[in-house]
Amino acid sequence: MAEENIYKCKFRGEICRGHREQKNGYRAVTLWFTGLSGAGKSTIAHAVEKRLFDMGASAYTFDGDNVRHGLCSDLTFSPEDRIENIRRISEMTKLFMDAGTICLCAFITPRHEVQKQLRDSHEEGDFFLIHVDCPVEVCESRDVKGYYKLAREGKIKNYTGISAPYEIPESPDLRIDSDTMNVEDSVDAVLDFLKEKIALPQL
Repeated sequence: MAEENIYKCKFRGEICRGHREQKNGYRAVTLWFTGLSGAGKSTIAHAVEKRLFDMGASAYTFDGDNVRHGLCSDLTFSPEDRIENIRRISEMTKLFMDAGTICLCAFITPRHEVQKQLRDSHEEGDFFLIHVDCPVEVCESRDVKGYYKLAREGKIKNYTGISAPYEIPESPDLRIDSDTMNVEDSVDAVLDFLKEKIALPQL
């Protein structure tokens, strides 16, 4: 007699997310890092990914450097395309979670409306919003590419934090003060949060 499939598979296939999570020993989730450019979102996300990898967990970081060159290479930086960019990434994380992978997404995501849409588009307990909080002055001091300077000179339009607003998340699941916390402390805070939320074992 065939073994009963106790997991609800959304897509065709005998191996589902539940099987992978049971084998991994932890739940796959999406951690979405939001904050100003230069706040440290990608730096922290990649450091968390490295720590998880060293622990034996499956994790992957999405940021502008890897999605804008392929998945979203056809999109501009218009308001409409920025929303579409986020939508595509959100849908991609669901596929990665189906594969049992913890997703770390580092994107400015400045609007409350989009932050809410992201949360609402995921199943309960699958999505956590992390606000990487940093004063714009500190972000500017870290800006090796000079984008803030160009924005203040009016050479870049609608630049978040300068000529376009950043709406601070009202109820983030975790807040990291990256102007006072170093990368290691930030990673520790994220991992402590993960262990509480998804019972991440000492792999």
